[in-house]
Amino acid sequence: MAHPGTHRQAGTTTAVGDPDWQAWCDAWTRHIPLLTGRTDLSVLVAPGAGGGAPACFYPDARRIEVDATHIGSPDIANPRRPGHKRLVPAAYGLLVHEAAHATHSQWRTPAVTPPVVAAVADLLEESRAENRQRGRRRGDRRWLRHTVTTLLDPGDAPVDDPWHAAHLAGLLLARVDARIITAKDIKGVRAAVTAVLGRKKLRQLRDVWRQAHTTGDTDAEQMVDLAWRWCRILDIDPHRQPEPPQPDPGQFAGQLAQALADYLAHATGLTPAEYTARQITSRHGTPATWTRRDPTDSERAAARTLAARLRRARTHQPEPDTRPSPIPPGRLRTRHAITAQAQAAAGTMPTATPWQRRATLPPPKPTLHLAVLVDTSASMRAYAAPMSAAGWILAHAARTNQATTTMIGFGSRATLLVPPRQHPAHVLQMRTAGGTSAFTDAVKLADQLLHLRQPGRVRMLAVVSDGDLPDTTPAQRLITTLHQAGCAVLWLRPADLPGHTFTHTTTLLVADPVQAVDAIADAAVTALEHA
Repeated sequence: MAHPGTHRQAGTTTAVGDPDWQAWCDAWTRHIPLLTGRTDLSVLVAPGAGGGAPACFYPDARRIEVDATHIGSPDIANPRRPGHKRLVPAAYGLLVHEAAHATHSQWRTPAVTPPVVAAVADLLEESRAENRQRGRRRGDRRWLRHTVTTLLDPGDAPVDDPWHAAHLAGLLLARVDARIITAKDIKGVRAAVTAVLGRKKLRQLRDVWRQAHTTGDTDAEQMVDLAWRWCRILDIDPHRQPEPPQPDPGQFAGQLAQALADYLAHATGLTPAEYTARQITSRHGTPATWTRRDPTDSERAAARTLAARLRRARTHQPEPDTRPSPIPPGRLRTRHAITAQAQAAAGTMPTATPWQRRATLPPPKPTLHLAVLVDTSASMRAYAAPMSAAGWILAHAARTNQATTTMIGFGSRATLLVPPRQHPAHVLQMRTAGGTSAFTDAVKLADQLLHLRQPGRVRMLAVVSDGDLPDTTPAQRLITTLHQAGCAVLWLRPADLPGHTFTHTTTLLVADPVQAVDAIADAAVTALEHA
């Protein structure tokens, strides 16, 4: 997950205030008694506040923290005016969410509770607290709805297993019963959860969270008992499995993650691809950086040349076929001839085609989905400039050939350099630095953007890297999955650098960066010619 699963943290907070946000702290501290009925609470608004979550309630310190990132800048609105909440609905919703915890989450998980059970109890508390807040202040539902997209992350459902399906159900389906969101909002999520869990288990889990919604604010025993019941439904033994199941980095996300991403994208007004790209490129780590420059005449010429090659590769030799015709010559199709006569007798224009003639028709032209992953670590410095040009050339060559290309840099985190179906006006001149740890993120992003595991098109993943990755095992599993799904993987390794060779790839040792660019273009053309 991108942030802690619970928004109640024991102990004290270490967040430091920011003078630029003091007006927000003062205004929301004066406002919080209206939301909670408590006069002993303070509110801290500052960049990085919230203990790693968008917002958090610290019961011991009697303090609510909200990460100012979700507001933007201090001057976006005047927090002393009631209308400011309409300008920052998600951030104000975070304040309401934490107010719900401050008012209604009056129980503590016993220290002897197994971590898995404690995690489930905290999960159930999310919708329970919001349900109680909505019941006490009905108008707060409006703001809590805005908050759901902020509190959730595609990482909440990384793989299709019962634990994560149940977790997603507890986050979203339970909020339907809490009357925060509607069943229509999460129709796709419900279908995905049902496909993994089955109707019977989902019905049993629903009984658990609905019972949690009626549990008292101080009843820790009941909440923990419900969490144990949740684990039994999922056949999880908390004594044998001390921690919540962790996703395998060598697995692609499944239908749960896709359904959640679709919901979050729709709720935020983005396409699923845009939302996925925004989320995965915002992870912790240093992104790839670049400068912009105009393309050179030789790069424009290279784009035109590659476009012509792709166009020729997509045009195969004509093949014999048959097609219907309203007039002879050809073979008479009796049923269609009778239909044509009936149409004429009725005084309508005949649309039936009673004749079938032989014709030489070209086969359907194949389409290409090509993702290029570029290692932006310090050891690949010589390849930065040529691959920057390659991203621009490929994007413009694909423009008139029904091809879709994308370029992603990976160093300490994945960075989307050239999005699919965009034709950048400038070349992004990449800079290299640091190490390489985000290869698996880059592969997953490429798959989500271009659907590399789905048949029906020519698919290729090209990687320019020495292959010196910190963890080759999950990387190899992802590559093997793509290979088994019919996606070709081309790996271009600098000949003068030591590295690792992966199986299920076509690995070429390249003597210079320009050779790597040519190899990608040649492989794309060859793949289309043999499609």
